[in-house]
Formats: sequence, C-alpha cells, structure tokens
Amino acid sequence: MQGAVRSTTAVRVTACAAAALLLAGCGEGAQGSGSDDEIRVGLITKTDTNPFFVKMKEGAQESAGRNKVELSTAAGKFDGDNEGQVTAVENMVAAGVDGILITPNDSEAIVPALEQARDKGVVVIALDTPTEPQDATDALFATDNLKAGELIGAYAKAHMAGKDAKIAMLDLAPGISVGQLRHDGFLKGYGIEEGDESLVCAQDTQGDQAKGQTAMENCLQKAPDINVVYTINEPAALGAYTALKAKGREDDVLIVSVDGGCTGTEAVKSGKIAATSQQYPLKMAGEGVRAVADHVRKDKDVSGYTDTGVTLITDTPVAGVEAEDTGYGLTHCWG
Repeated sequence: MQGAVRSTTAVRVTACAAAALLLAGCGEGAQGSGSDDEIRVGLITKTDTNPFFVKMKEGAQESAGRNKVELSTAAGKFDGDNEGQVTAVENMVAAGVDGILITPNDSEAIVPALEQARDKGVVVIALDTPTEPQDATDALFATDNLKAGELIGAYAKAHMAGKDAKIAMLDLAPGISVGQLRHDGFLKGYGIEEGDESLVCAQDTQGDQAKGQTAMENCLQKAPDINVVYTINEPAALGAYTALKAKGREDDVLIVSVDGGCTGTEAVKSGKIAATSQQYPLKMAGEGVRAVADHVRKDKDVSGYTDTGVTLITDTPVAGVEAEDTGYGLTHCWG
C-alpha cells in the first residue's frame, strides 16, 4: 500500500540553526538533549488549537519521552493552511529530522514537499488524514475514516426505523481526504448513494462550531423538515445543535458525528448528539514516534496502514450496530 522507506541518511544541522525555523522544537516543544546522535522527529498538525490535535501532540510528547526522541512541533495557522505546513516541512528537513509525522491540511497540495523530504532520507508518516496518493508517505497511522462514517450511517438508518429521512450533510472542505471518507462512509452505512432524494442539503463547515451553526441555519432555510444531520466532527455537530435549538427542533432531529473527544462524548451523554464514532489521536501520534525511533535504531520497516481503531459511542444503542456507552467513551476519549 505504501512506498518503501527511503534511506535515513539525512543532512544533520543544529535543531535551531535556520533563522526562519518555525518549530516548537526550538522552544518548549523539544524533547531530549538535541545532540547530533539524538533521534529527531517533527510533528506537524493541521492547527494547534483544535483539541483533537492538542491530544495528538500530547501523544507525541509522551512517546518522545519514552523513546528518548527529540520532538519538534509545528502547525498550520488554520484548518486548510497548506502553505504553513509546507514551510514547516522545509524547516524540519533543514533542521535534520529523521522523521516527520503530519496531518495534511491539503492531501494533494502537500505531496511535493513530502516527496522532497523523503528524497533527503526523511521518513514521512501521515497521521489521521492520508495523502493523495496515499503512497506519497511511507506509512499511515489513522482511524479507518470510511468505517467511522459507516458506523454512524448504519446507526442513523437503524434509528430512523423505516421513516422517511431528510438528511443534511455538514461536511469538512474540498481537498481533504478524511472528510470525503467520512462522508462516503455515512452514505454507505445508511445504504444510499450520492444524489439520493433523501439528501436535502450539503454544506462545508471546516469542522468549526460557528460555521457548523451557520451551515445548519442555511440548511433549515432550504429544507425546514430535516430530521437527520450528519456532521464531520463534534464542533460542527454542536453548532448544528445550537441552530436547531433556536428553531425548537433540538429534540426531533437526529445528529450523528465523528471524533469522540471528551467534550463530544459529553454531548452524547447529554443527548445533544445521538452517537459519535470515537477515534484515538493520542495513539496515532504515539505509535508514529515509536515507529521512527524503531526504524532508526533497529532498522525496522515503516510502511503500510496501521488502523488505530474506531468505536461507536451512544447511550441509545440500536440492534445490529455494535457500540459502547458514554461511560466507556469518557474513559477512552482520544486516548
């Protein structure tokens, strides 16, 4: 599935040598002594404010400590900031990292920068979001996002129990594979195809709560009888809930989502969201750091796709769809 790992003989420079270096590794994010024989790993997330990526950074930091790895971190300024990620990749390569872990803001546009890094012997692992093509990285550690979508789609279908559905799709944004996979998975789980008459509205939200609210308001203007809402993540779901509540519709519209963070799981527990597919970013990053360390120290192969798991979380289970309750979800949220 993935291309073979290229030579790990990378140019070594002092970690903060480049004046333009935008890495947390030059400050509070660094782990280890920074000596030339230290294994160096860079983590680049989509943003540094989304709780999902905050948890991912925690996982990388914990694993860096366990594996005696020097960790540097960087992030896009906003969800979709490809240029910021390209700059971070270039800076990390200049700093002599052995490996880069990245959640791409744009699955296609980031590929040339990653190819240049691999050509210089840097191991590149995608976390959460695959590149397009997927073999533009050496490996992928991620949720099966298609399955995550399928789980909430199947749940919604069973919950509706033969009722006519009027579905709003609150998606992510064009060019991001994780969003498309979840979208397609929901349709598959619900047993419908793109263009089905039950799909009455589709809006992009960038996974943002305020934009999720606006998107839901737009959908309600277009189709006031919406009774099922698919959301790309829980911030978008909570935005949708706010819009529905303003119309007095919060109790008669089914909202399903993906992520399973602690805040999102609490929203399932309180009934704002009916069900969510929980994923595990701490595990993604932790295993990614360990993989680079094992490759450098033990010459272990880094390739292929590692499924880091997904679990449907709901307190109102339906027949035929395996799930755990919010007690389980709060114990494991993003762990």
